[in-house]
Amino acid sequence: MPESNQKSSKRQPLLVLGKITEILDSFSFSRPTMTLGQIQHVTGIPMSTVQRLAGNMTDQGLLDRVGDEFRIGIRMAYWAATATKDLDVLSVVQPVLNELRDTTGETTAFFRSERDLRVCVAIAETRHALRREMYVGKIAPLTAGSAGRILLAYDPPLLDRINAQPIEAMTDATVTDPTVLRRLVEMARGDGYAITIGERDSAGSGLSAPVFDSAADIVGALTISGPTLRMPMEQCVTWVELLVSSAERITRTLGGRLPQ
Repeated sequence: MPESNQKSSKRQPLLVLGKITEILDSFSFSRPTMTLGQIQHVTGIPMSTVQRLAGNMTDQGLLDRVGDEFRIGIRMAYWAATATKDLDVLSVVQPVLNELRDTTGETTAFFRSERDLRVCVAIAETRHALRREMYVGKIAPLTAGSAGRILLAYDPPLLDRINAQPIEAMTDATVTDPTVLRRLVEMARGDGYAITIGERDSAGSGLSAPVFDSAADIVGALTISGPTLRMPMEQCVTWVELLVSSAERITRTLGGRLPQ
């Protein structure tokens, strides 16, 4: 066989794998099921190729089919469980924080709840001279700021416990009424993200989204924060899709899933 043909035959499987990857990547938490036409629209792969690959992927358990719609195959969960066993969460989170920081120019962080507080466990600091104070190990109340709202949104017992205690006002914008806080937490759960302005410090803004594990339990809150001067509400809103998709990417890498 001529050398050029040998090279071509070696490359061909990689091209097929690339298309399979594109099809798998086209599914998301917001788009868990799709028809062949929708897969073709999202990936741009020719319909004949989509039909052939989707059929083969279904036969191999990479996809499951119900009627005219496809979804990621249950067999993939077995592989994901093996891949994520003993996976260091922060090793997955940090590159995403760096990427978000570089895209937005603002500080990005990852928070977990510890008892009745939230703690920063990873950070990528802004390169701007004007910044909000944040560092790994910093502790803050769950009742002020977007990260706290997200952590409370997916932990009802924690919300009940926090709401049974007096809520300290950190600024004039801090929500201290338990009924109002519960309503805002429920809104954050419904939206899948939270934006707060001036709750923890009067000149600061933040937006956060949840990350989940394979049991659909919350792992932490992914956050973009900065001075309100650079992050007014309009700017925060424009970053919601970027933030949510980044949090979803971490969840998928961890083999996680959204709560029902």
